[in-house]
Amino acid sequence: MRPLGIAMIIIGIDVEGEKKVPQLFRCDPAGYYVGYKATSAGAKEQEANNFLEKRFKPPAGSNVAVDPKLSHDDTVQLALACLQNVLGADLKANDIEACVVRHDNLAFTRLSADELE
Repeated sequence: MRPLGIAMIIIGIDVEGEKKVPQLFRCDPAGYYVGYKATSAGAKEQEANNFLEKRFKPPAGSNVAVDPKLSHDDTVQLALACLQNVLGADLKANDIEACVVRHDNLAFTRLSADELE
């Protein structure tokens, strides 16, 4: 009998000289891991990944991908929009918990309800 496994999303920031580069990896139960610009895990991960893929998809007739360098606020808004889209419900700031890691503040920081509004 095979033991249960988990899927993990691992985030971090690599410091390369003066430059800080965000990293995002997903590891599946088999141990396969790959880097992403955006990803999800869980019961509706396919729907969430489709939403995120459309956000980063190149415009029609172009081979150049959309630049994923979003501001902090834009990134939080994209995550909330993805969550609302997948769940099919309006979310209130008190309904969710969100945390961020920023390149200018390497601490894992929980966002307040005001910041989520």
